[in-house]
Amino acid sequence: MLINTINQIDYEISDTQTNLFSQITIKTKELLQLDKQYVLSLIIVDDVQIQEINRSYRQIDRATDVISFASQEGEVFDFEDEVELGDIFISIDKMKAQAAEYGHSEEREFSFLFTHGLLHLLGYDHMNVEEEEKMFQLQDVILHGIINKEI
Repeated sequence: MLINTINQIDYEISDTQTNLFSQITIKTKELLQLDKQYVLSLIIVDDVQIQEINRSYRQIDRATDVISFASQEGEVFDFEDEVELGDIFISIDKMKAQAAEYGHSEEREFSFLFTHGLLHLLGYDHMNVEEEEKMFQLQDVILHGIINKEI
């Protein structure tokens, strides 16, 4: 998968984070048996920007950690050779706060949010208990072995 990173704030993505995102996309592609070239955009924002996006598109007037906008809806993907999946917006403010709250590294939290957003782009959701269990289990499988307690 090709990740186009758009940094809308003054935050430098580390080589470690870039490597983790690459590993996540490779493992996701293998696990879900995706056979095309996928392209997505990762947009780095702050709480003010993500709150505006959340208010405009979801009518929820508060900051959140990650919002995904899929180019295609549903779980069935039948595309040409290259597929534009959509956009993942991640609030760096929320990522840092949640990493501190949960007592783990920013790389671990950033990886979790990226994986969560990626699965939304691929048609997964958590609107009910069954969907949530499926999506969160898949997140755990993808992240297992990629991130660990040392990160």
